[in-house]
Amino acid sequence: MKEDYEKIQPLTEVRESAKRLRKKYLRYKEAEIIYSIQHKKLLELASDAGALYRIDGTVLINREIFDEYLERFRQPAIEPKKRRS
Repeated sequence: MKEDYEKIQPLTEVRESAKRLRKKYLRYKEAEIIYSIQHKKLLELASDAGALYRIDGTVLINREIFDEYLERFRQPAIEPKKRRS
């Protein structure tokens, strides 16, 4: 039983391998589903990020560039208000 626990990889290793396996380029329909952003806004953001690739009528979005761009919009956590006693 103890040997089973020793064989489990640390969570960070699992995350890194999953990141390597995911698709680098997404079609815009896939990106709409993954990011839950409407088509027009998605293409606008991807264009602003420099993550768009247009090849013979096919639009691809570089996921790594787009993810990095989206992180610029992250808001810091807000401290909870203290209760009155």
